[in-house]
Amino acid sequence: MGRLRAGVHIVPMMGAGDVIEIAIHAERLGYDYCFIADEGFLPDVYVSLGAIARETQHITLGVMTNGYTRHPAVTAAALATVNGLAPGRVVGTMLAGGSMVLGPMGIQRDRPYQVMAETIEAMRQLWSGEPVTWTGDTTALVGAELSLGRQEIPIWIAGRGPLVLGLAGRHADGVILTVKPDLGGALEIVASATGADTPGPKRVYLGRICYTPEMLEAQRPILSYVLMDSPPRALESLGMDADAIALVQAAAQCHDASMVAPLVTDELLRHYQVAGTPAECAAEIAEMADVHGLHAVFVDALSSDLDENISIIENSLPIITGSST
Repeated sequence: MGRLRAGVHIVPMMGAGDVIEIAIHAERLGYDYCFIADEGFLPDVYVSLGAIARETQHITLGVMTNGYTRHPAVTAAALATVNGLAPGRVVGTMLAGGSMVLGPMGIQRDRPYQVMAETIEAMRQLWSGEPVTWTGDTTALVGAELSLGRQEIPIWIAGRGPLVLGLAGRHADGVILTVKPDLGGALEIVASATGADTPGPKRVYLGRICYTPEMLEAQRPILSYVLMDSPPRALESLGMDADAIALVQAAAQCHDASMVAPLVTDELLRHYQVAGTPAECAAEIAEMADVHGLHAVFVDALSSDLDENISIIENSLPIITGSST
């Protein structure tokens, strides 16, 4: 399996200047990856990534985006632009789109598997450097050609549903998973879709490492949205019964996280998240990496306070690498 890599996942609830500073600090600390979430109403990820590319030397830069809020050609060109500034250090991660963004934009998450599959296909065709005319069910390219020429940019997939996980097994260079108790079930789907002669995508776990009670409590409102974006298999792994799953699905239909909030108990929080003392968290991460063959563990940086984010990534790195005492 080799050394477990470490990554920072920035949800830009802060100004672009702070986003850039977090990424620079992450490289100084020794993180391997820095990904930024494309959350629509927050600071633009590609503006931030362009600036980060000029201020860093080796950390791999990525975006967590979707095929609903940006046309695949726009995403392909944006990633190619960052790749020109940081050659060989760019990853594009596709998601099915989340309730926190699509709901306020009035966008229905119709046919998420088809949107994701066709977005990936369109981007890869454009990165060939040749003119492309191609029509899918959800998007199209007509005599389209990327002015930046041929690109070698890995595509990762972050998802929970069986169709999306199967897509990751067949076509992705990496897969990002976020529900801790569902790692085994999700990776089984990925593995079953992976060809016998291929190594399969890199396996990555993404989540906040809650090494204090206060950090665990801060995850409570976020978990409501996670639940609404999760399939029944993942909800079952969290111990939810049929009635609770039905409630979560109803809340997702009307984009109302308040309906789910009563389900987010202290027990559910601890079950969902890596939590405990630093030593306990380090032991849990090591066991997860060993059991599931993880390539990397990413931690969230989503506070509006720069010092808090810096503290989190400083304290989380030794937990991931196993050097925490």
